[in-house]
Amino acid sequence: MTRNASIGLAACCGAAIGMAAHAEAPPPPGYTKPAPLADRGKAPHMQVREVSRATDGTRTYVVIFGKGDHIMSGLTEWAEKAGVGGGYLTAIGALSSAHFGWFDKDHKAYRDIRVDRQSECIGLTGDVGTVEGKPALHVHGSVGLPDGSVQGGHLIEAVAWPTLEVFVTATPHPLVKRKDPETSLDLFVPGDGA
Repeated sequence: MTRNASIGLAACCGAAIGMAAHAEAPPPPGYTKPAPLADRGKAPHMQVREVSRATDGTRTYVVIFGKGDHIMSGLTEWAEKAGVGGGYLTAIGALSSAHFGWFDKDHKAYRDIRVDRQSECIGLTGDVGTVEGKPALHVHGSVGLPDGSVQGGHLIEAVAWPTLEVFVTATPHPLVKRKDPETSLDLFVPGDGA
């Protein structure tokens, strides 16, 4: 191998290693990277009931969370067990804590917005899609605080207290999401089941 070829190969390898290291860099302090929810089993009081079923296969469920239940953990676990691959949801109730985020495109991560006190869940709204065949939830919400102020954003996790009432409408067909390389977010793919 010639000297120039060796230098070129070394430069290519170095650039590839540098790009891989940059792509996997942790977010700065106070940020949360978009990622599939890994926690399961954190909603032991959650109760689910199917409340309607349409002739086209659309189903509506009520999902009730109890004191101390983790909302995103419970919804994700339930969607997996129920085989929900597409749908939408709304919710109201109260929370003892919530972790929201605001997406910062420069960091490709959510800037943390933490509410570490009792609040009224003014509302949650979101969708269910599939990422690599598994249910993936995307939920936004807002909470009211004792002084009447409101905080919210993309819901990363929240803890119910004393209850959160969620209505989920599950579609008969899955809605597919794929990783968007520009944002690192899982986005719906029109024409691919969405």
